[in-house]
Amino acid sequence: MLTQVIRPSRHTIHFTTTLSVESLLSTSSRLPKFSPAPSQSHSKRPCTLSHRSFHVSSQQLTGSDPQQRAFFTYSSSDTRRHLISEGRTTTHKDDQPTTSSSPSASPFFLETGYSIFAKRPSRAFPPPFVSLPSGSFSDPLTTHNNPVRGRRPSYNGEPIRGITNGDDAILIGDQNFLAVNDGVGAWAQKERGHAALWSRLIAHFWAVEIEKSLSSTDSDANSNGVKLEDLDPIKCLQTAYEETKLATKGRAEGLAVADAVASGAFDDPKQKTSDLSPSTTSSKKSKSKSKDNDKDNEKDPFDILGTTTASSALLYHKPNPSPPPPDPVPVILATSLGDCKVLIVRPSTKSVIYRSTEQWHWFDCPRQLGTNSPDTPLTNGVTEIVDVQVNDMVAVLSDGVTDNLWEHEISDILCQGVELWEGDGEGEEKADANKDGIVYVARKLMNAAREIATDPNAESPYMERAFDEGIAAEGGKLDDISVVLGIVRKRKSPRSENDKAD
Repeated sequence: MLTQVIRPSRHTIHFTTTLSVESLLSTSSRLPKFSPAPSQSHSKRPCTLSHRSFHVSSQQLTGSDPQQRAFFTYSSSDTRRHLISEGRTTTHKDDQPTTSSSPSASPFFLETGYSIFAKRPSRAFPPPFVSLPSGSFSDPLTTHNNPVRGRRPSYNGEPIRGITNGDDAILIGDQNFLAVNDGVGAWAQKERGHAALWSRLIAHFWAVEIEKSLSSTDSDANSNGVKLEDLDPIKCLQTAYEETKLATKGRAEGLAVADAVASGAFDDPKQKTSDLSPSTTSSKKSKSKSKDNDKDNEKDPFDILGTTTASSALLYHKPNPSPPPPDPVPVILATSLGDCKVLIVRPSTKSVIYRSTEQWHWFDCPRQLGTNSPDTPLTNGVTEIVDVQVNDMVAVLSDGVTDNLWEHEISDILCQGVELWEGDGEGEEKADANKDGIVYVARKLMNAAREIATDPNAESPYMERAFDEGIAAEGGKLDDISVVLGIVRKRKSPRSENDKAD
């Protein structure tokens, strides 16, 4: 018999448990051997469908490839600082609505903010999603004078909405829509893998479809706008999923060019493109087929591979069931597929009034949309409608937060941040809270999760779940951390651009 000693955690006490050798052997036969890289980086597993079961190579999960291990290990405090970003919205001033009709007027809006941390830089987006530098001497050597719109990733001439955070993507749309998609990092070890592109595109198309569904195109629509029962975030996500599959089909040729540009080894884009002609690429793929062991190379040799989880919160309203007064009631449509989390916290009572349910195939393999995954929004997505109040806080979080902080810690940090921001007080931290508002609250939560994620001796929910599966894990889980927050506010007037909370 083997004795496994578990230290007391930050929220509860565990007693010593005894595991038999047989149980450990049965566990190891069911799960890949756990051998984290020195940086404590654990990537979620992509699903590969084969004979109605999932298979993942141990090299993908354990970081046994020396080059890959070195890639994950490379980091410094200076590099980490550059991988932190925050703001109030991901919407750019140049972004234009996709519909000619304006969205239905809503008496409520979300005061939003985000704070994100990437465990490593994202892989460069390939063409045609970005424009490559010119190899001609007659063209400018730099593009720093170009407008931001020209430098942003785009698809079919339209900027791709949202922000990429490592393999994650976050999006804040029109003061009513929050989304966090968590791309599965193990795809980074695939030659054609690009989880960050998958997560970003799905977030983009999802926001576009939500915007369309909120646009009142019916001339007979009443003054209350679109009915609540007509909103279907899962249907919108299904459309976004289909659009992403089309957008990534046949695009893998540009990945090598994008990697060359990112590494500074780019010479002549025309030569690079010709080097990646279908015949040449097929030859290269056939040579590396045994190493990659990817069955889809034969079927779709030019598709970009990737999977992502998806979660969002959409603020809307419904009629008050018991007038007077006939004021509408704000509601949140919380949608999830996978292990990202939607939490709704009520700071006035310091309580969690809603939590989404994580979806898993097995430990560390969540439900996900994309290459080889059997999951789809229509079959696996879940939307729940939650009545909320003004000043309630909605948090859409990647598992980089929930794998490192327990729910009560998340709730406490959010409530304490709001209390300091909106309450009385003095000092430097109070000044930061007053200046940054909800961004300050998001920053506090991100930093708390990052502190645990980078501590190899910390206790974490991820460590506990690993122990439950018989896997010897310790410390936090180094992962992309995405925090997107929104506080429900009431408008002074419908569709006012400079709303303040009443």
